[in-house]
Amino acid sequence: MHDVILIVLGLFGLILAGDLLVRGSVAIAWAAGLSPMVIGLTLVGFGTSAPELMTSLQAAAAGSPGIAIGNVIGSNIGNILLILGLAAAMGVILVDRAALRRDGTTLAVASLAVLAVFLTGEMTRGTGVVLFLALAAYLAYTLITERRRTAAAAVYTREAELPAPLSTPKALVFTVAGLVGTILSAKVLVSGGIGIAQAAGLSESLIGLTLIAVGTSMPELATSVVAMRRGQGDVALGNIIGSNIFNLLGILGITAMVQPLTVPSEIVRFDIWIMLAATAALVVFAVTGARITRIEGLVLLVGYAGYLAVLSRSV
Repeated sequence: MHDVILIVLGLFGLILAGDLLVRGSVAIAWAAGLSPMVIGLTLVGFGTSAPELMTSLQAAAAGSPGIAIGNVIGSNIGNILLILGLAAAMGVILVDRAALRRDGTTLAVASLAVLAVFLTGEMTRGTGVVLFLALAAYLAYTLITERRRTAAAAVYTREAELPAPLSTPKALVFTVAGLVGTILSAKVLVSGGIGIAQAAGLSESLIGLTLIAVGTSMPELATSVVAMRRGQGDVALGNIIGSNIFNLLGILGITAMVQPLTVPSEIVRFDIWIMLAATAALVVFAVTGARITRIEGLVLLVGYAGYLAVLSRSV
């Protein structure tokens, strides 16, 4: 029961702290005169991935690579099959082909690169540096190309919108509180996850792939649902693709730089391939007809249910 309470507190804290961090940092960036597109691409992207980052760093420091890596792979699977599936089930998502060519291609290449790394069984500091530099190159290229103010740039601009304006002092408080809260909540979450795995005789990878991964993906879920309610399906899709790119290149990269990791064999055998299949489905659905339909959203949801069913059989 103690570990369950830690899990609940950790997840709740990550959701609350993540929201404070994003709102505070975006408000500060607005006050500093940064363009909405830059804010949406960088701060919002990093902000919504902060729970995954802090959780993976805490897990790596605790000697739990199954949670550190499972959190990222499970989040990417959940982002596509569960969150994008729910978003598409709410309404048809129109796709900007130019943005998809760049961002979808980047996600596909990043996914294959991570597969190649996982097949070696190790994530070294050198690997982490390469992944992080790849993320930096992607961001630089995107910022340069989006100066033309294309339709894709408008997606990043809308991602930077705040629900309400914040004064600079309040924004600073939000940012600091969000950062501290994210770090502490991640530590509590990882502690609870390790405890549950040990008490129930489950692998830490399974806990990371499911409970922790879904929990740390709540900011992406909230962003996507709000975007769909506003009729901004392109924001929901861009949020998912961007988050998955950040997860693979940024979170795995930073985590490996801080603490080299041994890749759990069960993730190499099964889960990384599910992530690749989910990514392929996203690209195929988005390319055909330049839209993701309700039916395709339901297919993604069924795929996630099937994935969980297979995992449950391994318990």
